Amino acid sequence: MKIWQFSEQAYHPAFGVQGSMRVTLPQHHCDPAEAGQLLNRYLDEYLLADELGLNIMVNEHHAAATCMSTSCMTTLAILARQTSKARLLALGVPLANRSNPLRVAEEIAMVDCLSGGRLEVGLVKGAAYELFMSNRQPTGFMDRFWEAHDLILEALGNEGENFSWEGEHFHYRTASLWPRPIQQPGPPMWGTASSASSAREYGRRDYTCATFLSGAVARSVFAGYREAYAEAHGRAAPQDKLAYLALVACADDTATAFRRAEAMKSYFTTAARLDPQFPTPLGFTAVDANVRLLQAGPSAMRPRMRNGQPLPVDGSIEQYMDAGLFFVGTPDEVYDQLAQFHGETGGFGNLLMMGQAGELDHHDTADNLTLVAREVAPRLAELPEIPFEVRYESVG
Repeated sequence: MKIWQFSEQAYHPAFGVQGSMRVTLPQHHCDPAEAGQLLNRYLDEYLLADELGLNIMVNEHHAAATCMSTSCMTTLAILARQTSKARLLALGVPLANRSNPLRVAEEIAMVDCLSGGRLEVGLVKGAAYELFMSNRQPTGFMDRFWEAHDLILEALGNEGENFSWEGEHFHYRTASLWPRPIQQPGPPMWGTASSASSAREYGRRDYTCATFLSGAVARSVFAGYREAYAEAHGRAAPQDKLAYLALVACADDTATAFRRAEAMKSYFTTAARLDPQFPTPLGFTAVDANVRLLQAGPSAMRPRMRNGQPLPVDGSIEQYMDAGLFFVGTPDEVYDQLAQFHGETGGFGNLLMMGQAGELDHHDTADNLTLVAREVAPRLAELPEIPFEVRYESVG
């Protein structure tokens, strides 16, 4: 199993402000000097991850105190220059609020060149609430998404003459990518899924499929991917094509690990703070999916604990652990928890580890990363591949 360090690079001094943490949070709550210090601190932690032999993941959000990373490629351009070993993952580049796909391709190619060919990329739908800042039309978005996706891949993989693009949504008289990416036909591609049905498309395309904080649902997500992969490629999907994102709090003793987990927990409580008019803009989500959400009520998207009950937003650390969202304890305890979850889900080859989240400070983050890299990662790397016949199941 490979481990990727990830932080949403939050501006946690604003967490005490009442109301939404996104879209409507007034800018005066941000001290730009303090924001700069935090951003540089998060970069230092990514550099430490590189020194420790961990890989690096960066995401992107907008108008949110919960995530100051407003451009995957800006952050990764810095890290491409300053790191030497880590694979660099953009997961992802949200196409919902991008009007120029060719510009996205240019950014990807430039960072791949700067890194010496260490970039990996996920082109993602993006958060629904961000459409309100970009003024993009939510209806018909998935058609635009896949056309933008195809255009980006065509540009990244082109080794011949320049080409034109006359699609339904995008028109380019000439597409000319300078520089071209080192990796051809382009960097390895990722996708994110929260259900078996959404995972199938990535299985058919041979992309790496990641599921975020989905707990027990991860098993069906991975099963959907494996089923589609086997149908499309005639062989079992290797575990390194599957990834799971969770928070990890590790320390030399259990009490310290739980103290760190409490500092990280505000990631969950602030992420849920969004005004009700923003999560589901009309037309952004498929009608059948939207109906299911409305029928299920507020708990529809909440992960579930082992007893089947929805995980409360303000749940205890133990409840978050029970739901498979948090792995907390000494190196031995964290390894045992991850190994068990690995088996329960049928196996996955990438842990997207939030080793920093919420209000966890630099000292605790550095120690957390060091312990995981030195005492947990080597053992996770030796986890055996679970035989396809054992883990395979139809997901209908």
